[in-house]
Amino acid sequence: MSLLPFAQWLAETPGSIALHESLFMYPLIESVHVLTLCVFVGMSVMLDLRLLGVTLKRVPVTDITRRLLPWMFAGFVVMVITGVLLVYAIPVRSYQSIWFRMKIILLILAGLNALTFHYTVYRSVREWDLAEVVPRRARLAGMASLALWAGIIVFGRMIAYNWFDCDKPQPALVVWAAGCTTDSR
Repeated sequence: MSLLPFAQWLAETPGSIALHESLFMYPLIESVHVLTLCVFVGMSVMLDLRLLGVTLKRVPVTDITRRLLPWMFAGFVVMVITGVLLVYAIPVRSYQSIWFRMKIILLILAGLNALTFHYTVYRSVREWDLAEVVPRRARLAGMASLALWAGIIVFGRMIAYNWFDCDKPQPALVVWAAGCTTDSR
């Protein structure tokens, strides 16, 4: 099942056209997206580094999460809203971007990593809250988070480049991975 017809329909809506053609709105939304990404990822890195025992070793993990999670949540909400608006502005190009697809896969994995951490190892945080070396599963969650968000940032940045766009001749693997069709070329 392809989402291409939906993306094509979305691209023809007045809001999508206006946003894509706007001289100021698209860059403004993109800037807010990047700035809130910095807030979210910056706070996430602080928590991940604590889990890895690299920094803030004497600060209880619960204190760090209590202070950082509201900022992380706010940054995440604004980041998602602006990200949806960016896709809304160029839905077909986003849908057919290998980089966008990789970013979405990593976002899903990062979400699963966070949910797994919070609903498993974090439930016993009172037992290891003050430990300089946290349980192995918490460290693995921190490492996975750092790696996934690094990948999300790199792939997100690569979306701007048209190396693998469907309107150019591409190898069969790229055509398949990007979801290119004869009518989208």
